[in-house]
Amino acid sequence: MRILVAMMKHETNTFSPIPTSLDRFFEWGGHLGDDAYHAYKGTSMPFSAYIDVAEASGHEVITPIAAEAMPSGIVQAEAYNFMKEKILDAVRIGVDAALLDLHGAMVCETTDDGEGTLLHEMRRIDPQLPIGVTYDLHANLTQKMVENCTCLIGYKTYPHIDMYEVGSQIARILLDSIKENYEPIICWARPPVLAQTLRMGHSDEPMKSILALAKEAEKDPKVLAATVFGGFPLADFEDAGSSACIVAKGDANLAKDWCDKIVKQIWENRREFVYSGRPLSEALTYAKSLKDGPTILLDHADNVGSGGTQDVMTVIEEVLNAGLEDVAVAAVYDPEAVNLMAEAGVGRAISLDLGGKADMPSINKKGKPLRLKGIVKTLTNGEWIVRGPMYTGVKVSMGNTAVLEVEGIEIVITSKHHEPWDTGVFTSVGIQPDKKRYLLLKSRIHYRAGFEQLAKNTITCDGEGVTTSDNYLLDFRKVRRPIYPLDNINEP
Repeated sequence: MRILVAMMKHETNTFSPIPTSLDRFFEWGGHLGDDAYHAYKGTSMPFSAYIDVAEASGHEVITPIAAEAMPSGIVQAEAYNFMKEKILDAVRIGVDAALLDLHGAMVCETTDDGEGTLLHEMRRIDPQLPIGVTYDLHANLTQKMVENCTCLIGYKTYPHIDMYEVGSQIARILLDSIKENYEPIICWARPPVLAQTLRMGHSDEPMKSILALAKEAEKDPKVLAATVFGGFPLADFEDAGSSACIVAKGDANLAKDWCDKIVKQIWENRREFVYSGRPLSEALTYAKSLKDGPTILLDHADNVGSGGTQDVMTVIEEVLNAGLEDVAVAAVYDPEAVNLMAEAGVGRAISLDLGGKADMPSINKKGKPLRLKGIVKTLTNGEWIVRGPMYTGVKVSMGNTAVLEVEGIEIVITSKHHEPWDTGVFTSVGIQPDKKRYLLLKSRIHYRAGFEQLAKNTITCDGEGVTTSDNYLLDFRKVRRPIYPLDNINEP
């Protein structure tokens, strides 16, 4: 068979001021045609799993596009149409099946349901086309996404360290259904729950037990795939929220029973999906009392991996004021600062206004740079290959990158947005994270992929930013209502 393999991934934070242009996809990891094949073949991505499974069965693979951008604001029409048309053109030419590596929370200028619209248009071209899809654990599943594919699955880990495995699983399901000539049954449901991303770690409750239920379901030979979608609450559109999906062989009642069990457990644990923090000053006072390191300081409200600007200086400023020393920070996005440091040169002293370049109108915050004086420690091109358990083998680029040392704190400053989910953000610029007393990371849960084994302690630091877990700061306008915790409801 001739099998279409494609990637089009973006987690859209509709509260984020960061523009999501076509350039954003290609500057981080976009490739076309054979370049896409070679860029991701041999990595831990679903795209790579699709290639391996298809080729192992002797099928021809075509790869028109593999494009992913760091989470940010609404995807511009030009970007969405370009990526979508690359996939649709392949369908128009003719393929026997399609395997798609998608996210599931893409909101665009032209559609709130980027993935559902893509699948719908694929099916309009070829109504009988077998389509298998891998989604992120944070997908906001919609009816259009379900009814326009043959089978689907989502990651069971956060941080996402099982991408290759679930990609392989859905690829085998699709190819087996074609070979055995049966139509997989898909059953899905969702409770009225807008869970918070910070409460979705797969090793944390309540997600740990709910994911265990999905794994239990997959022990039944008639259940081909069972997925818990935590959802992405910062994509403000009608269908945002948690859901469950069962793909079964020949038993719709079984699929519904498992789906209902999972949804019931999500609803019963809804209060555990809401984060409760503490004042930043209190968190840092506690951090200062800890002797063993590294201690992770989690600047989760400015996590670019959920669409943050990555230039909010609130937590960094408080760390300086609190007198914490031997700190490494990853990372502040500030291309202007990197250019100034490059002009100054390694080893030179420099004064500059760091960060705070982006206003955040959705939370009524103006950008607030922090005036710092320090030493330029390192200058690099910001390119490195991921060696950790997430995105393994993928070449990433932080853009031109610099390290500024200020009062015992080493701050990694980048020219492209990049979440610190791998130690390469430090080691690529000459910092040994395991030797630091504190690691201040602009991340939420993904940091665990590369840093959990290093950390002696982890402290959430409630700073400012558009990835806040404080719902009172966000003006939800499109999500269906009533929904918990935006509304006080007792019954689904």
